[in-house]
Amino acid sequence: MRPLDTFALPVTGGELHVGVWPGRRGAPTVIAAHGITANHVSFGEVANALDGDATLVAPDLRGRGRSNRIPGPFGITAHADDMIRLLDHLGIERGALVGHSMGGWVAAYTAAKHPDRVSGLLLVDGGLALSGTADLPVDDVLQAVLGPSIARLSMTFADGEAYRDFWKQHPAVGASYWTELIERYVDYDLEGEPPDCRSSVSIEAVRGDATEQLTMPAVRDAIEAVQCPVALLFAPRGLLDGPPLYGDDARAALRSAWPTVVEETVVPDTNHFTIVLGSGAPAVADAIRRTISR
Repeated sequence: MRPLDTFALPVTGGELHVGVWPGRRGAPTVIAAHGITANHVSFGEVANALDGDATLVAPDLRGRGRSNRIPGPFGITAHADDMIRLLDHLGIERGALVGHSMGGWVAAYTAAKHPDRVSGLLLVDGGLALSGTADLPVDDVLQAVLGPSIARLSMTFADGEAYRDFWKQHPAVGASYWTELIERYVDYDLEGEPPDCRSSVSIEAVRGDATEQLTMPAVRDAIEAVQCPVALLFAPRGLLDGPPLYGDDARAALRSAWPTVVEETVVPDTNHFTIVLGSGAPAVADAIRRTISR
């Protein structure tokens, strides 16, 4: 595994915990935003696959991981403000953003709101409005789409082993998908002391983010306002290793709707998790290389 550094970034309400996988001298920096119940460790395999070609910077978004003590209000707009604060802190005038899952909306909204600060976008199985969700209650959408990933937020676990056992039953990361990186990602998410351990993810943060993502047009459809080049990667299987989040019809609509989309790729034999946490990581790394070279 590539070495990982961390630092604390002061933001409105507290501090973001930020992970950094340094690239070789002179390598460009890319900022990555993770999914709705994830944390920065989810980009570890992508950092390995980049092999120093870029410095990868990934915060625990507010309400997750070691950033979970930051109070509300939550929402994609707050994350976008944090992304700009991170660019400022790193001294980056214009930079490339990567977003996985909900992080795709974070990246797209940041680019739409601050077009002078974002040079390119890579959206990984996220960032495009999900069909059939606009009129449904937010909690219903979360339960239907996320399943066990959202259910765990109201559960307690006896210890780390019990939490790993829970995740090993997940259809998209358990069984043959399980790796050292996935175990590290799961372990990092757990907090508390036995026998009262729980996920570090704040359900209030998840609800706040999902509400803006689903109901606020400027966030939900942010890609329509993006001016920089956009690359899109899709997983052929979804969050539960079943039907994809974005099927053939959704992807076909991109080809004429948004002229800033310069790349649209389905990463073979991946689901919504393994596209970054597993076998899809080299494809994501290659797409990052193309994004920073445009």
